[in-house]
Amino acid sequence: MSTTTQIVVLGGGYGGVEAAKKLEKRYRRRDDIEITLIDRNPYHTLMTELHEIAGSRTEPEAVQISFAKIFGGRNIRVVVDEIESLDSANRVLKSKTAEYRYDYLVVGAGGAPEFFDIPGVQEHSFTLWSLEDAIRIRTHVEDCFRAAAKEPDQHARRALLTFAIAGAGFTGVELAGELLERRDVLCPKYHIDKHEVRVLMIEAKDAILPLFHGSLRKKAERRLIKMGAEFMLNAAISKAEEGKIFVDTTEIAAQTFVWTAGIHGGELSSRIDLTKGHVARGECSVASIEGIHGMAGCAFDEDERYVVGQRGRLLVNDFMQSVDDPKIYVVGDINWYVEDERVLPQVVETALQTAATAAENIARDIEGKDKATFKSNYHGFMVSVGSKFGVARVLGLPIGGFIALAIKHLVNLHYLFGLAGVSAVWDYLREEFLSVRDHRSMVHGHLAAAISGFWALPLRLFLGGMWLVEGIRKIDEGWLDPGQEGLREVWTGAINLPGVQFEDATAAATEAVTAATAAGEVASTYGEALIPALGVYTWFAETVLSASPLLAFLLQGAVVLAEIAIGLALIGGLFTVPAAAASIGLSLMFIVSGWGSPELLWYIAAAIVMLGGAGRAFGLDHYVTPRLRRWWAGTRLAKRTYFYTGEPRP
Repeated sequence: MSTTTQIVVLGGGYGGVEAAKKLEKRYRRRDDIEITLIDRNPYHTLMTELHEIAGSRTEPEAVQISFAKIFGGRNIRVVVDEIESLDSANRVLKSKTAEYRYDYLVVGAGGAPEFFDIPGVQEHSFTLWSLEDAIRIRTHVEDCFRAAAKEPDQHARRALLTFAIAGAGFTGVELAGELLERRDVLCPKYHIDKHEVRVLMIEAKDAILPLFHGSLRKKAERRLIKMGAEFMLNAAISKAEEGKIFVDTTEIAAQTFVWTAGIHGGELSSRIDLTKGHVARGECSVASIEGIHGMAGCAFDEDERYVVGQRGRLLVNDFMQSVDDPKIYVVGDINWYVEDERVLPQVVETALQTAATAAENIARDIEGKDKATFKSNYHGFMVSVGSKFGVARVLGLPIGGFIALAIKHLVNLHYLFGLAGVSAVWDYLREEFLSVRDHRSMVHGHLAAAISGFWALPLRLFLGGMWLVEGIRKIDEGWLDPGQEGLREVWTGAINLPGVQFEDATAAATEAVTAATAAGEVASTYGEALIPALGVYTWFAETVLSASPLLAFLLQGAVVLAEIAIGLALIGGLFTVPAAAASIGLSLMFIVSGWGSPELLWYIAAAIVMLGGAGRAFGLDHYVTPRLRRWWAGTRLAKRTYFYTGEPRP
């Protein structure tokens, strides 16, 4: 019998990943504890950003973070499989092809849309509950514009250009903002008047964004109206048919119907025999290999669909344990826990906090300690309304506009840094700001504007040539000649660094000549100094360098060699970014030492342009950099630090 403690995390959403990471951090040096994460996909999905994919603001990769990246340098086994049943008596999870034994189980299988048993809604709606859902909406929206552009019948054209969203919560509002911005891109492309396009929000309650207070709701509503949205409040959808939505007795013709009006436990909850705290209203839902979602736009055949029985949210105690089994913990959207007479909301912070409690209590159980009671601590809620506006309630403060959106981005960056470090943060910045199209970013398109690398080629060659010529000139003047005694006794007259003065007798005889020569060299080479030497350099030159001719000569030689290396690297386009950074650093060093003229300012400006990767056009970086990146991404250090771009390599 195995003595290894098996901890299995079922589901790689926000809660599952959080629990796995916390447990791995605690037990990474324990060979007797094995942590396994099982998910149907090989990647973690940023569910809160799916609206950006649906609205074509960012690419699908923007919301996918592979488990290989998240856990590449961690002691966690990742299994891609679809769990079909749970045998809690024998502590075994079963799929079609395998069984997974566990000693502790964390169920973070997530939620799924709740259709409230309204006739036709699931069959004829899109949902936004997975990456596949977002891609379906993304593709369908443009197909509607393409079809409308050549549709002569006005009623059919109006239906094609009507985009109805059921539900005005977080997802509905964010999707509406994205579709309205997408409208402004597609209308010119297909020569459609934007006033023909309707983005209609249908909400059963009397206001949008029920988790926000009135002032923030009004700000979001005003913004959406300004963008062109229409609202139907206090409006309950009674049924749906193909191309039609019925709000009470009112019929709305729309070829796009997106359902964001409810969430409940996922399909797994119907297949495991654990007590539910609450069940979905409908007795069954239709699912595919992707799970439960709206079936509009799906390409699944009937034999690829199956009926899911009664599902719900699993009831837990104060320790996030299932009330049926103390070895099973439940986190995230599939969790049902009532705190202060209110059920926990199905938001990211709930997933993270319930996961943290579950992981802590598993550890305490292993270590024989008393368990910790769950206590929520919500910091706020943030919603984007398009790419340039948002509303937020953070630490009790209502915030709207640009600042709210900036906070949302910062929160995402904070989460991503904890998830997959620098690599994930860089990917997010690139997708949200550096490569965004159609100015759909809070800073518009300013950070996304780019020049082709070949336009920077002449500047790169010129800058490299200037550094190379300067280095060669210094060699001709003897900057690398330490004198007859060599490095054993450096001749002080060979030192050309400004501010360096030697007190020995030999130097005293030549001090005046050396100083005059150095001053003359500075003037002839760089012109008049931009600024006098800063005090920190003067101190360093007089106290450190003047006390050691050898050290001064070595620093002088390093300057010459650096100039030559920078010049050759820029001319050849090899390691252009480090060379450009070194160019900036060397220029600043010259200026700080009182040795640099205004000419060095354009050296700095040109080097900043080089930081954009100018070596990839007609340079060796085109061949060398990809190979180095691939090699580095396969090292354990890169995986542990997340300090790489792209995906880790085996």
